[in-house]
Order: sequence, then C-alpha cells, then structure tokens
Amino acid sequence: MRIYLIRHGIAVDREDPKCPPDPKRYLTPEGIKKTRAAMRGLRALMSKPDAIITSPYLRAAETAEIAADELGYPADKIRQSDALLPGAAPSQLLRELVKLSAEEVMCVGHAPHLDLFIAHCLGARSVVTELKKAGAACLEMEKLAAGSGTLLWLFTSKALRALSP
Repeated sequence: MRIYLIRHGIAVDREDPKCPPDPKRYLTPEGIKKTRAAMRGLRALMSKPDAIITSPYLRAAETAEIAADELGYPADKIRQSDALLPGAAPSQLLRELVKLSAEEVMCVGHAPHLDLFIAHCLGARSVVTELKKAGAACLEMEKLAAGSGTLLWLFTSKALRALSP
C-alpha cells in the first residue's frame, strides 16, 4: 500500500482571542490559498487516491476537501477517523488502514502525530521527519505492520507549490 500523509494547512492561531476550541480551528485565507497550491503540485507526484481519510478536526477536514478537489476525488467519499486525531497511537492508524482494500490512501492529520506514524512505520525509535503545514510524505508499505515501511519522499508545502502548474 502507498500511503500519502498530508499535514493540515495554516489554521487560525491558537493565541488569537477569536480562536475557537482546537477541534473547530479552521484554515485561514492564506492557509486555503497555500494548501490549494500545494495540492495542485501534489498532482505531479500522485494520481487520484483510492481513499482519503481525515482527522475529524475542522482544519484537517478542510485540507482533505481541498486535496480531494485538486485530485478529482469525490468529497462525499472522504472518511473521518479518530485514528488521525493528534493524540492517537500510530498503531491505531495502521489498524484502520488494514480494513481498507486500497492501493493508494491519503491520510490528512496533524503534527507530531503524522511524524510519529512515519517513525512507527519505518521502525525508527524516534521521530525522523517534520511535516510542515500543507506538506506531504509518501510511505510504501509491503505489509501494514510497524517497521515494514519505506519513506519514498517528503515535501514541504513550498516545494509542492513549486511543482504546481
């Protein structure tokens, strides 16, 4: 299975007095613009995924919808999963992925959870990546088990935007 991991785009600052509770934090206008451009660039690296799964948090769900739109994936088929919440165990996401009959899956979530998931899949004892907002990584998994993954690539949002037509 090929797993594309996307960190959500730029969201309203936690320090903003108008900031809603964390699950309801939304993408800023700049976050929407940069995320859309990054997802356009992502098209150069992948085709339409077989499935898109997102954290239930608003900023991740908005990022997943932008990615779906740019990749031609039906937004109504995006699935939400608690396995992509910030505090979820990496093994929980692996168990979720086992249930899918898919070759290519996009997962949209948060830092450091996605970096912990990458480390778990690689069999690393600590985090070896740092996904930036609207950045993406691609893992190839021979089997869906800890330590059986290969990190194929990791791009910042800026690098993805540079690939955008």
